[in-house]
Amino acid sequence: MSTKKHFETEAIRKQSKRSQFSEHSTPLYLTSSFVFDDAEDMRASFAEEKDKNLYSRFSNPNTSEFVDKIVSMEGAESGYAFATGMAAIFSTFGALLQSGDHVVSCRSVFGSTHTLFTTYLPKWDIETSYFNVNEVDKLERLIKPNTKILYAETPTNPAVDILDLELLGKIAKKYNILLVIDNCFATPYLQKPIEFGADIVVHSATKLIDGQGRVLGGIAVGRSDLIREIYLFSRNTGPAMSPFNAWILSKSLETLAVRVDKHCDNAFKVAEFLESHSNVNWVKYPFLKSHPQYKVAKKQMKLGGNIVAFEVKGGIEAGRIFLNKIKMCSLSANLGDTRTIVTHPASTTHSKLSEADRLEVSITDGLVRASVGLEHIDDIINDLYQALNT
Repeated sequence: MSTKKHFETEAIRKQSKRSQFSEHSTPLYLTSSFVFDDAEDMRASFAEEKDKNLYSRFSNPNTSEFVDKIVSMEGAESGYAFATGMAAIFSTFGALLQSGDHVVSCRSVFGSTHTLFTTYLPKWDIETSYFNVNEVDKLERLIKPNTKILYAETPTNPAVDILDLELLGKIAKKYNILLVIDNCFATPYLQKPIEFGADIVVHSATKLIDGQGRVLGGIAVGRSDLIREIYLFSRNTGPAMSPFNAWILSKSLETLAVRVDKHCDNAFKVAEFLESHSNVNWVKYPFLKSHPQYKVAKKQMKLGGNIVAFEVKGGIEAGRIFLNKIKMCSLSANLGDTRTIVTHPASTTHSKLSEADRLEVSITDGLVRASVGLEHIDDIINDLYQALNT
């Protein structure tokens, strides 16, 4: 009989050590600092001869519990929790890159990550080269002697394209560069990039990990030597997660599997409905056979996730009309919530980009991103149906 616990059990049973009060549920540790027994205990603790909490910017029982769970779920060695997903991404690059280094990244990345690559990292003489999601075969041509990191998110935001993690892992190993993967859309329940060669995995815990639109958070997990560098960088720059948010997120992980199962079931049914609608040009969902990277998605993902991308006929104006006709679903820039959320990037989040720039990341004028929630599937489809019928 195997002694290794299943994913769902680890998410529930991995907890901080109980206090003298023998609580069943981990309490909140709302303290900024910790005390020591004597001068020697304090010296040894700060010298890291003892594994003790020093200050909540460094560690806290609540953040440690959350980190330990994600580390276990991802099959990582170590991790560090952050105030936001972007704090996790910036701190990872800030810790692991030096002036003069080079990054190769898929062009289809979150907007703030793109801004980091194009506006802020160049201030420290760090250059980024992009490859298109449909031109991974050209990726190796971009690698230089000073390339330090290969970066990608999969599925991508907002077009739900899939990158082959096994291929990326082999390329990173071939050229002895670090592979960093944003696993936010999939969560460790659906996809484990480390199994395919990733060195670091980052998440915006604000999304499906929280799952209820309550708190912000981020995390980076991976090789212990790399996380050590990220920890030291973050310990001094201060982007740490709060104990309260860590407590919320750790509790959220207890229901991650059951929630994501339902999200995926609803999303697949929404995708099938949209494929049959006459006012929809195309639908992208990883587990639809029509998805361009369907075979890759099936290879590396347990289920297809909760994000469906589709194009309404009529371009930008049709997208606006669609949003205005929505009655139940939320209009928001967030995703991964219990509530279904729809967004029209061309007229909102990406409206400042030129049409050519949007098309470069697969954002057509009529693209709608649906983050499918946990409402009854009939109610979700009925709302989308009436909004599509002009």
